[in-house]
Amino acid sequence: MIVLDYKSSKPIYEQIVEQIKIHVMKKHLKPADSIPSVRKMALELKITPGTVSKAYQELERQGIIETIRGKGTFIAREIKMQENEEKMIEIRKQLSTVVMELKMMGHDRKAVVELVKEVYEEMSIC
Repeated sequence: MIVLDYKSSKPIYEQIVEQIKIHVMKKHLKPADSIPSVRKMALELKITPGTVSKAYQELERQGIIETIRGKGTFIAREIKMQENEEKMIEIRKQLSTVVMELKMMGHDRKAVVELVKEVYEEMSIC
């Protein structure tokens, strides 16, 4: 379910958050689906439980998962899409860097927009 890239500059907990969100978007994980406990996920991924706990805390803060004491951790029954201005600023910076790199590689506006459309569609595939 989760594949980690240990050579990536992205922290492991962020990789977990991102991949769970992708599984939710692609409907591989549906509302009320159970996900592994912190301990079980840590064992599966061969990482510390603290790292998984940090990822789960972030997912819970974003309303993607919910933990029910004595029952486990689940995909939230209702995921509310929320606007986050700080996150938008961060994403805009990341996107600016990506667009600059694409322009440096010789891609024109049309090619960049087409690439964004392709990536967006990949996130929509069920």
